Amino acid sequence: MQEFFPDGTPIGAWFYDTSVPALAELGKPYIATDYGVADDGQVHTQAFQALIDRIAQEGGGVLVIPAGTYLSGSLFFRQGVSLYVCEGGVLKGSDDISDYAVLPTRIEGESCMYFAALINADGIDGFTMCGPGTIDGNGLRAWKAFWLRRKWNPKCTNKDEQRPRLVYISNCTNVLVAGLHLQNSHFWTNHLYRCQRVKYLNCTIFAPASPVRAPSSDALDIDVCTDVLVKGCYMEVNDDSVVLKGGKGPWADTAWENGSNERIIIEDCEYGFCHGCLTCGSESVHNRNIILRRVHIRHASNLLWLKMRPDTPQHYEYIQIREVEGCVRNFVFINPWTQFYDLKGRQDAPMSYADHITLEDCCCECDTYFAVKAQPDQYVLSDFTMRNLRIRAKRDGYADGLIQNAVVENVAIDIVEA
Repeated sequence: MQEFFPDGTPIGAWFYDTSVPALAELGKPYIATDYGVADDGQVHTQAFQALIDRIAQEGGGVLVIPAGTYLSGSLFFRQGVSLYVCEGGVLKGSDDISDYAVLPTRIEGESCMYFAALINADGIDGFTMCGPGTIDGNGLRAWKAFWLRRKWNPKCTNKDEQRPRLVYISNCTNVLVAGLHLQNSHFWTNHLYRCQRVKYLNCTIFAPASPVRAPSSDALDIDVCTDVLVKGCYMEVNDDSVVLKGGKGPWADTAWENGSNERIIIEDCEYGFCHGCLTCGSESVHNRNIILRRVHIRHASNLLWLKMRPDTPQHYEYIQIREVEGCVRNFVFINPWTQFYDLKGRQDAPMSYADHITLEDCCCECDTYFAVKAQPDQYVLSDFTMRNLRIRAKRDGYADGLIQNAVVENVAIDIVEA
């Protein structure tokens, strides 16, 4: 049966192919321990990178991480080189920031000099990393340092306490990340930038909320990307899970490095604790044709979170959320987002829009069903459809006039005592 994105565009066959190659299908195997890498507590960045470069020079193949724990700083994958982490194998990031290269990159909605991730892939067609093993950021030292710095300076930003991401994939096509445990990142866990056709299948993405919180440990930041499938994943992080980014600032919609996220499907996933299951912002310009469906939520702060920046022109459109069950604090959360607000001399504040948003066939318990702040001088909310919802909530929050052209059909809000 043909399925469609919210604007009526057909969902292509690519989204239904969830096959994962076996190790033998990834090319010639190069086992890390045969090339100078040891499970000895030492950082083996140079040996790892030399092996990646050798695999590329010899025509391609797969870097294999066997059982054991192997430490490294930033690694840069090449065309034709895949990564496979075996059962019991752990590729573990160094907790010393000096083991990560400083280079031009993309972070928090801008292009700038910053630290590379543990795993970096740029400009590759067909990058694959998979296996039943673990990629561990080893972020505890950075988390503790961040909160200590924040205690000293409450205005400390993410980049003030330098720390790397776990995975950064940029300008790549036909990417597959499957089966892996991706955990304990210093900063964002997975960041995709300007990529096309990316699949995350059956991964476990984790960063703790206690006893030491992992600050800004987003599960997956999708930044100016098209055709992304996130399927069968478990996500539990101390920030947002799937986040759509794309740029920030008063002229963000005209800058070449920024842009849209289109045709994104998140399905058959389970959420542990997180701040937002699907979040648009805080650095986001345009998101279109987004589907979140068939998910279970153990506990999250927000199901759909639209962060509306008063200094950035934003348009969130054709978003569909359906077949969701579980517990969230807010079913829908829409509010102005003023963190690092800066009009950079622009005299008029840009307007933003969120429209053609559908929430249907959901059964959830929450504190507030509709936690939406009207701000007509900043943004326009229109053409929302709420259909076939069963909500148990302490507060309703929905009111006529919040949404222009709202459609409400078969919605039951059961108010329970606080």
